[in-house]
Amino acid sequence: VVCMGPPQADVAIREALAMGCDDGVLISGREFGGSDTLATSTIIAAGLKTLDYDLIITGRQAIDGDTAQVGPQIAEHLGLPQVSYAEDIQVESENSIIVKRQYEDRYQKVRIKTPCVITALTELAEPRYMSVSGTVDAYAKEIKVLGFEELKDKLNPEHIGLKGSPTNVVQSFTKQAKGAGTVLKDASADEAVKAIIAKLEEKYII
Repeated sequence: VVCMGPPQADVAIREALAMGCDDGVLISGREFGGSDTLATSTIIAAGLKTLDYDLIITGRQAIDGDTAQVGPQIAEHLGLPQVSYAEDIQVESENSIIVKRQYEDRYQKVRIKTPCVITALTELAEPRYMSVSGTVDAYAKEIKVLGFEELKDKLNPEHIGLKGSPTNVVQSFTKQAKGAGTVLKDASADEAVKAIIAKLEEKYII
């Protein structure tokens, strides 16, 4: 399992180890701070280049930016075929898998050669529970850390961190709760129409 984040992100890696993953790699460095999706995918792809892989499975999207960009961007950086929104994976042969891809109103089955990148939906698999022995073993394992020094030969400093991030967040705010609506009691149809039109005009909608 590979994760990019600050040093304390190793907690998430150890949870994955406790669920049954074999090894963990943390990609972490001050130089990586402030990275947007493009810079993040660039850094993760560089880290993956140091590892052996035949199938890379990422989440569909993060819970903060919610962009669903990093997985596909990793595939582009590595020059690999990709399938997003994977609901199911079936192994067809040694170097071929069939992916069931979910749409809003239907699904699509795609045959893809490995190595490849898949972005997964929650329906793809049910996570194992962390066992007591697995948790003990997870904290006994050493997590490999890849920092800027380990990856600098595979990275352009101009393409990472804040400097390499073309996306800038100007402002963030929580969703505002909707106010109570106005109920027009005992109004005739004509009166209700006039009131609605007046409110739309007030808000410059019409």
